[in-house]
Formats: sequence, structure tokens, C-alpha cells
Amino acid sequence: MKIAVLREQTDGERRVAATPETVRKFVALGATIAVEAGAGESASIADTAYAEAGAEIGDRAATLEGAGLILGVQGPDPASLAGSAPGAWIVAGLNPFGVGPDGGRARVDAYAAAGFEALAMELMPRITRAQSMDILSSQSNLAGYKAVLDAAAEYGRAFPMMMTAAGTVSAAKVFVMGVGVAGLQAIATARRLGAQVSATDVRSATREQIQSLGAKPIFVENVAGIEGEGSGGYAGEMSAEYQAAQAELVSAHIAKQDIVITTALIPGRAAPRLISDAQIATMKPGSVIVDLAVEQGGNVEGAVLGEVAIVHGVRIVGHRNVPSRLAADASALFSRNLYNFLNAFWDKEAGKPVFPDDDEIVQGVRLTQGGKVVNARLLS
Repeated sequence: MKIAVLREQTDGERRVAATPETVRKFVALGATIAVEAGAGESASIADTAYAEAGAEIGDRAATLEGAGLILGVQGPDPASLAGSAPGAWIVAGLNPFGVGPDGGRARVDAYAAAGFEALAMELMPRITRAQSMDILSSQSNLAGYKAVLDAAAEYGRAFPMMMTAAGTVSAAKVFVMGVGVAGLQAIATARRLGAQVSATDVRSATREQIQSLGAKPIFVENVAGIEGEGSGGYAGEMSAEYQAAQAELVSAHIAKQDIVITTALIPGRAAPRLISDAQIATMKPGSVIVDLAVEQGGNVEGAVLGEVAIVHGVRIVGHRNVPSRLAADASALFSRNLYNFLNAFWDKEAGKPVFPDDDEIVQGVRLTQGGKVVNARLLS
């Protein structure tokens, strides 16, 4: 089995789908690894490091020649994969629902038409067995951390309380909206920097998680829909009554905050709107909002993808592809996710992965097979 690791072609994508660590592990399984020259450059990994780990280094054509398995961070253009083996597997983040600037159903259809078997890692089921394979969790963890650092860079004041001879500097007030993996890491990071942190989520089960990190939970009480628990541990859509009560609560709280970080996403859907223009207008000039959902439409009215917008004197940070802003660590975690997934299905006798049709993980991530789109979520 030849595994190809490609240099990412999406603008601004600095991550890479394999590191020297995972190259060594794949070689130990008996695979041949080919890495496109310069693939790890943006993640501070030199070609020589891959070569020392046992990889073959070459141009794109040489890397793809005869490859039965293609690794990527984002889904490669099907037209750019000439020379790979018939029926090759593509294992990457493929964005099959087309939410955001890249990906979509048209690309999935193109994979099927070209005979590729596409496996979308972001559709990994959230089950115990698949935790080490979950790219959304590993990348969101870093995004939550980076969001706080980006907020600190834009905020014109200090985070911690400082008592000096010239007087006291008050601690920054940070409000995190959405307490998934990214939100929890944002809370922890802001707390480590000395901020006064509060957080909210539609899932009542997150209250204890917020408190365990030393933050103050802000929750709507006694309103239908407070549970908010969707499938797979994600938040679901709320009742109209709950949405109205939440908007009122947030409006009162947000006006007192220095920094707000929003992280709310619904799989396969546009991000829910959490903060309106009217709410932004109540915030103090110089306040900062970081919208981690901007690539899926944004949680914040006025957020601009790839820019820092200034609305009513508030800086709204809309950086695209936040994990890529920590390319070295993001690549290390992402590549381990891919290796853990493939290793779990690796057949040593066959010298390649074997993906059982009845396996829950395989059913979750498989998009195309035998020239057809087969994923139930795309066919429903």
C-alpha cells in the first residue's frame, strides 16, 4: 500500500496531513509513504525530516503515482489526483455539506464519478472508540485556545488584575458562548490569563463543566428547551420561547463584557446567530468579539470572514481556519487522528486497511463507494 501525503492547495491552509512521527508509524505497518515536496513547510516540517522518517519525497505526480491511499487536511480537487491507483481512498476533512467556502456536494459527486472512495473525517461518530480519531475535537481544542490569544492581541488592555503602586488594573471580563471542546478550552485559557470568565450553552449538562473550570455559568432558567441536547453530543435547535429568553439574558450580560468568544455550530447547517447588531451596540468601545463560527455563516452579525471588522467601536475578529494559525501543533494532532483511524482498520496480512461495511465508524465517514455516493446523511 502506497500512501500519498499531499501539499495543501487551499489558500491559507498551513497544516499537513502527516508528520515524521506518523510517517514512521505507517512505515512500521509496512506501508510505503510518499510526501509531496514542501508539504510540511508551512507547519515548520522540512522535507529532510520526512525523508529521515522513511518517506519518499517528490513532486505531486511522483507522490500520487500508484497511491492507493491519499491523505489530506482539506479535500483535494479530484482533477488534481491523476496517477493514483484506481479506487484509491481519500482520507481528509471533506466538508461534504458545503457549509463554508470550500467543499460541498459537487466535490463529493466528483469523487464518486472518478471512482475514489472518499472518507470524511469530520463525520467521525462521537463514540468512545473513535475519540482518538476525531479531527473536530482535536482542532477545536486548539481553536478555542487561539481564540483567546487573538482576543488578547486585539484587546487594548491587560487580562489579569494587577495591583500596582500607580493603582489597580481590573481583570478583563470574558464571556464564552458555546461550551463544546473549543469553548471549554477558551474558558481554561482565559482563566489561566487571569480573566474573570463566564460562559453559557443551551445544554444544561455543561453547567458543571463551566463551574469545574472556575467560570460562572449563565443559563436561562425555567424555560422549555433548556436541555438543548442534540445527537452525538452536539447542541440541537432551541424552542422559540427559549431563544427569546436567551436573547434577553445575553443582552443584559453582554453589555458588561470586555471580550466575547462565540463557538456555536450545528453540524451540516449554517451557524446559529447569537449576537445581533443591537447587542453589539451596547458593548463598551474597545471590546472584542471573536467569532469561531464565521466560516459557517457566523454567530455574530457583522462578522466578516478573514477580517477584523469594527462595528460600533467593537472589534469583531473573523479569522478563517483558526487551527491553521497553530499549524505545527494542529498538524501533529490531525495527523495522529488520521493514523489512529487507519491503524484501527489495518489488516497486517493484506498490508492495507480493511473497512467493514457494517462498522459504525466506517458507515459514518464513508461518502463514496463503487462510483456512487453512499453516505446516509447525504442521501436523506
